[in-house]
Amino acid sequence: MSRGELVRLRSKELAAREDSTLKEVADRSGVPYSTVKTYAVSPGMTMIDLAALLKLARTFDFLVEDLLEVIED
Repeated sequence: MSRGELVRLRSKELAAREDSTLKEVADRSGVPYSTVKTYAVSPGMTMIDLAALLKLARTFDFLVEDLLEVIED
């Protein structure tokens, strides 16, 4: 990731694809709801909790790369 780029987690879209709420995703993944919600509504972040990212990837049965979207700042 170069300077000026942010990462956005696609958790909201993936939850909707599975017809799950963010609360259900949090419960299934073991990631706190506040974290899941923050990731879902944030337009872009410079830092993400790697442990939470791995748990979410396992929950959706995705590769970590499939959860991330690199966006220009």
